[in-house]
Amino acid sequence: MDSDLPTVTVPLWHADAVVLFDWLMTTDLNTVPITHPAQKQALMDLLTRLKSDVDADIASSTEEEIAAAQEAVARDMGW
Repeated sequence: MDSDLPTVTVPLWHADAVVLFDWLMTTDLNTVPITHPAQKQALMDLLTRLKSDVDADIASSTEEEIAAAQEAVARDMGW
């Protein structure tokens, strides 16, 4: 990521980050419906940021941690 570009901080619940990371790692982004190529690139950028967040250690989540995160996020759906 170009450090000269403006950025935003998006606070995520750790469980959400784990679920998103797992989904992005296991999804063929060529099959995700998009209306502009930038959408696919933004998803790849998100994946890269989640991979590199050493403090959150999301990339090394175990299958058990992923399952627990999925359960926690699904429980918090509210719809």
